[in-house]
Amino acid sequence: MEYKKESNVSRAEHAQALGSAQLLIETLPWIKESTGKVVVVKYGGAAMTDETLREDVMSDIILLKLIGLNPVIVHGGGKDITAYCEKLGLPVEFKDGYRVSPPEVMEIVQMALIGKVNQQLVAQLNEHGHIAVGLSGADGHIVKASQLSEELGQVGVVDEVDTTLLVDLIAAHYIPVIASVAVGADGNFYNVNADIMAGAIAAAIGAHKVIFLTDVDGLYLDFEDKSSLINRLSLSEARALLNDESLSKGMIPKIQACTQALSAGVSRAHILNGTLSHSMLLELFTDEGVGTMVLPDKEDEVPEDFSEFPTGNLASKLHG
Repeated sequence: MEYKKESNVSRAEHAQALGSAQLLIETLPWIKESTGKVVVVKYGGAAMTDETLREDVMSDIILLKLIGLNPVIVHGGGKDITAYCEKLGLPVEFKDGYRVSPPEVMEIVQMALIGKVNQQLVAQLNEHGHIAVGLSGADGHIVKASQLSEELGQVGVVDEVDTTLLVDLIAAHYIPVIASVAVGADGNFYNVNADIMAGAIAAAIGAHKVIFLTDVDGLYLDFEDKSSLINRLSLSEARALLNDESLSKGMIPKIQACTQALSAGVSRAHILNGTLSHSMLLELFTDEGVGTMVLPDKEDEVPEDFSEFPTGNLASKLHG
């Protein structure tokens, strides 16, 4: 015969545990809304180069996968490119916010993004199982690009996104990790801004949301005034900001990518501070949120030709 041992849990400890359970219950509507859907995450900045922050972000992405979302990661790696260029004595030059990429620098871009950064991220995700696959936009011609301008060298503008390979990988329960290198019809490789690539992929694949992890808390009306952080921004307001040229150079491609994704039918875009631990989870699964959210002017404003990535199994029942 067994007897129940006297509990050593104090009322205070029980209340704390109950609070944790209540927090989980409060996330249920947000998890239900997103389960089975594609979330494109553009990953870069200090959150990528700081080992502790990188571990946090990778853990968050694994958690998204475990609760039923389908994350797709698009990454850059500007600091690694610069470090390699300086080590090899190659020029580090930027023009209009773009890295000037002649052929010799483009080789460094490929080496740093595909050979180093991409494999680091894949390896870290795969510590949790055989779940991540490393790619570049050139693999399977996922992203086709053309030269933006002669003076920038092999800097590309996205012409087309072919989601065939990504769809197959997601259906096989993998997490695609995509370096922001594209291929051209001319056979050349192109250095594409990772924000722009993430927005283009989100639009093409029918993502539910696209998330941009950066080094600031979000979009500020006036960056010098930290009380001017914009929590919500409509698509038309985002377009207006691009037109009046008031944005910083670093924020321009993010807002451009947000407008492209939402114009195509993506329901939400989020600009978050990746240097804050678990900011992605706070933004996606709590009422308060922590960054800037860009949303359509009307909740039901979806282009007729937009097809959201199909949910399956349990997810389709939750959304039915």
